[in-house]
Amino acid sequence: MPSRRQFLSMLPLVLVPRLARALPSGQDVWSTVSARPKHPEPRPGITAAKVLPDSVLHSPDAIAAFGLARQIPQVLDGIRCSCGCADLKGYYSVLSCFEDGGMAQHCVICQGEATLAFKLHKDGWSLNGIRRSIDAAYSD
Repeated sequence: MPSRRQFLSMLPLVLVPRLARALPSGQDVWSTVSARPKHPEPRPGITAAKVLPDSVLHSPDAIAAFGLARQIPQVLDGIRCSCGCADLKGYYSVLSCFEDGGMAQHCVICQGEATLAFKLHKDGWSLNGIRRSIDAAYSD
């Protein structure tokens, strides 16, 4: 059985041909794959100071996800959220989903991305590897 890294590295070999069949005739597969919005660069000195406290959260899942977000703000600040909140004013990264209005309180995608990022970061994955894994799991 392949390792997780081997499996993830094989995904493009499986997904690109499927994408090619789904595209209109003549459209370039690689331009479509690379047309996804880019992940932001983590801001120097970013902290979890603006992440909402547990006292304002209402569900156990949100409390758990916000707790993880507080532990890895520098990682989450380098990831673009896939739920659509990236189009909101003031948004920078998935870390933004855990700040201010706390979009992630009610969004399983924001929570899931933070949970996956935390697990992979804890396992020693690089930011680029975490981004690829989140893209594979959550991008359209």
